[in-house]
Amino acid sequence: SDYQQIGHNLRINIFQGGPLKSRSLMKDSYTPDVFQKSVIDPRHWHGRTINEIGKWYEKYFLDLNVQKAMKEKY
Repeated sequence: SDYQQIGHNLRINIFQGGPLKSRSLMKDSYTPDVFQKSVIDPRHWHGRTINEIGKWYEKYFLDLNVQKAMKEKY
């Protein structure tokens, strides 16, 4: 039966799991010099500055705190 076939495959270790070394499409697509030449600018992150992201999180957590306070009050 199918159940016995699965048990047989597990006993002989056909299903060995995932690969030990992971591969990345980005690293496979570009040569190593691309990564060496790249410059990471912490002030400009994907078109948004850290200040904008910080302000968004500040508003988000302020909103969460207001919602918690409203639930506790009412």
